Amino acid sequence: MSFDWSTERVVVTGGAGFLGSFVLDELRRRGAREVVVPRSREYDLVDMAAVRRLYADARPTLLVHMAARVGGIGANRDNPGKFFYDNLMMGVQLIEVGRQVGLKKLVALGTICAYPKFAPVPFKEEDIWNGYPEETNAPYGLAKKMLLVQSQAYRQQYGFNSSVLFPVNLYGPRDNFDLHSSHVIPALIRKCIEARERGDHQIVVWGDGSASREFLHARDAAEGIVTACERYDKSEPVNLGAGFEIKISELVPLVARLCRFDGRIVWDTSKPNGQPRRMLDTSRAEREFGWKARIGFEEGLRETVAWFEAHRGEIQ
Repeated sequence: MSFDWSTERVVVTGGAGFLGSFVLDELRRRGAREVVVPRSREYDLVDMAAVRRLYADARPTLLVHMAARVGGIGANRDNPGKFFYDNLMMGVQLIEVGRQVGLKKLVALGTICAYPKFAPVPFKEEDIWNGYPEETNAPYGLAKKMLLVQSQAYRQQYGFNSSVLFPVNLYGPRDNFDLHSSHVIPALIRKCIEARERGDHQIVVWGDGSASREFLHARDAAEGIVTACERYDKSEPVNLGAGFEIKISELVPLVARLCRFDGRIVWDTSKPNGQPRRMLDTSRAEREFGWKARIGFEEGLRETVAWFEAHRGEIQ
């Protein structure tokens, strides 16, 4: 079925962020003409009055909800209450007001942090309720998982068309490289390059390296999100991933090599590893709307390192 983006009025919450920038690129590539990116200083999505005002001002036919209060292990550990409340309220209110005003479709992003700590690998969508998430980011993960509950409940009661996608860890150019709040890949890239420039003989990395992760390039993720907007009209959850996993003990030396840092890697085992393993079964996305990741991992890492080195002066 054809989908004409030129006739849609699209709101992209979180569109000014890392992943959002790639989603906007993809929307423009596919012909979207009217795209609104609400900024938090104008529309605090935790506040119901601001959400109502956003819908009244933008009058969207389709809303992509990617705004989130996010961070790495440290930020999650320091702000569990805020991460729970802010993420919960943003999602609940955007879906509720969307239903009230007759929004045609809403696509929201959950998180891999919603999966149980010891979910069988690869994570299948049907396992998402079979246990409690990893403790350090459970408040964030559970708040985002409520999007799925609401989507399914609203489809059942009101016929409201919404879908929730669950992306794996993202990386790529334009990522957040702040060492306090960034995720593992941008944090490692910055650590390695700054250590190389200072002439340091070692870097310190959290955990013992035994945990595994899967990483999806943000450009691939954006293609998956926009394709779901076009082709997926169900409330069953859908994973977005690259279909591989890599141990942190293998990731760190790979990033170090690409950053040209040849010093020693010291593991701080007093710090948490996070969830033991992460890898998604991505067959549902391919089956339901024909999406599959395309960018090779080392290729994507090289692009990300090159971007960081080219934009050092713009990054705090």
